[in-house]
Amino acid sequence: MAGKAKEKTKFNIKQKLNKVIRFTEKGTHIDLPILLITFILLAFGLIMLYSASYVVGIYKFNGDSLHYIKDQVKYAILGTGVMFFASKVDYHILRRYALTLLIIVYALLILALFMPEYNYCHRWITIPGVITFQPSEFAKFAVILLFASMIDRHYDKMKTFTYGVAPFIVILGTIAGLLFLEPHLSAIVITCGVGVIMMFIGGTDIKWFFRGAGIVVVAAIAAAILMPEKVAHVMPRIEAWLNPEADTTDTGYQTYQSILAIGSGGLFGLGLGNGRQKHLHLPEPQNDFIFAVICEELGFVGGMMVIILFIMLFLRGIYIATRAKDKFGAMLAVGIITQIALQAFLNVGVATGTLPNTGISLPFFSEGGTSLVVLMAEMGVVLSVSRYADLNNGD
Repeated sequence: MAGKAKEKTKFNIKQKLNKVIRFTEKGTHIDLPILLITFILLAFGLIMLYSASYVVGIYKFNGDSLHYIKDQVKYAILGTGVMFFASKVDYHILRRYALTLLIIVYALLILALFMPEYNYCHRWITIPGVITFQPSEFAKFAVILLFASMIDRHYDKMKTFTYGVAPFIVILGTIAGLLFLEPHLSAIVITCGVGVIMMFIGGTDIKWFFRGAGIVVVAAIAAAILMPEKVAHVMPRIEAWLNPEADTTDTGYQTYQSILAIGSGGLFGLGLGNGRQKHLHLPEPQNDFIFAVICEELGFVGGMMVIILFIMLFLRGIYIATRAKDKFGAMLAVGIITQIALQAFLNVGVATGTLPNTGISLPFFSEGGTSLVVLMAEMGVVLSVSRYADLNNGD
């Protein structure tokens, strides 16, 4: 009798849980190729993070060489659990929470503006002794989720301004405005970039993109005139990007040290753990410039391995999107994979001096527990889409 009562209780709990979270159907399988690529990137990232960060840990945290990696491993384990849980949740259930999540993100972005300043920015929300995180990480996913829902619902009207332009611009404009006040320009670039790509794929008439580009230029000029303090740090970065050797001790220091590290790696690198620039020469080796450490220690071959892995992740993600059961799933997969690929592209571009320094982390590699958990959760959503996708034809 006790066993039956226990079994009935479990059934009731599961039944109640399914009212809030609907799980995927039995017999469905996640896409193993993208799961394998994700785990390779995660493992590779943890190895390189330890190599890139142990020197900083020793110098800045009383000889604690494990300062960064021990927390990252914990978040990697948590993120893996979150990913598998998200992969089991029917992604269609996310649609009902899309607007709620965006409202929460607005509240968090506003709250961040009242948080203590760090490096002249208000990007972080800190709960002392509990957690520190950037709400911009959640903003990216919130935009992707709501855009996917809107495109799916109004797909046949996306050519019109009312349905295919106006609501999207309002969302991107308000999010970008709050991020600008922090300021967090790299998050603006990624969020707006992903949003625009989703609009284009979703069917927005191309004429609106040309008009939008003009508006962005005018808005940027107006922001520079009306709020010069918010963009004061941008011009020196652009100047340093155009000529990093002009001032290697100040504005061009980060870019110059990064290029120096990449160049010294040669074809096969100096060996894992043997990098020299991370010895307090290269700023943020555990974060924004971890790709430079990879190239210095593993050489051109190691750097290309990272790039190829991200290309493989992107291509497999797009393949899943093309096989998705519906437009909502397709746009979700496209948005998430595009966000990861765009962020990786921008990070590598900054590290190699191809793009101006914008402070963008490298997905799976850079230090940051909250961002890693959110990233793994997003991959779980892509895996959920793959459970329903027709991946058998064309493999």
